[in-house]
Amino acid sequence: MPHYQDLSIFTVPASFRGKSKITVQLWWIVQATIFAWSPQVLYQWRVFLLRLFGAKIGKHVKIRSSVQVTYPWLVSVGDYSWIGDECVLYSLGRIDIGQHVALAHQVYVNTGGHEYQKKTFDIFSKPVVIEDECWITNDVYVAPGVTIGKGTIVSARSSVLKDLPAGKICVGTPAKPIKDREMLA
Repeated sequence: MPHYQDLSIFTVPASFRGKSKITVQLWWIVQATIFAWSPQVLYQWRVFLLRLFGAKIGKHVKIRSSVQVTYPWLVSVGDYSWIGDECVLYSLGRIDIGQHVALAHQVYVNTGGHEYQKKTFDIFSKPVVIEDECWITNDVYVAPGVTIGKGTIVSARSSVLKDLPAGKICVGTPAKPIKDREMLA
């Protein structure tokens, strides 16, 4: 029987996190305490904490206290965007969220994984881009390296495994466009 991975030889490259181990640990302590314990209405407090750790966040952004951000220095969020309860921004790589974007509840944005074809199980990251005016609805998974085009809606419980075009309504696993997003007068 072949050996597929040997985790005893796995290492994280020294510069992979983008900051020191101390900064990473300090952020995780802040996130688990004063970020997570803050009342819902203290959106600006949470934005302040994320900016303090290097996130680029626009004006009038609303981020819930149950949001988890792995490395804030790799995250940018445009003006007037919302990030809902229990969303995870697994920011091993860049996450760029545009303006007027709504991430509903339990959206998981993933920028990392492992090279499963290598015995060393090397870690990797690929950026995720969610362009302006998108609505990513409840319980959606977004895979590493994906771009979601401007104005696109991703339906609940979908998995976005490849780029999605602008101005569409997308459904399923993998998420696929099913119709244009039409605006009422």
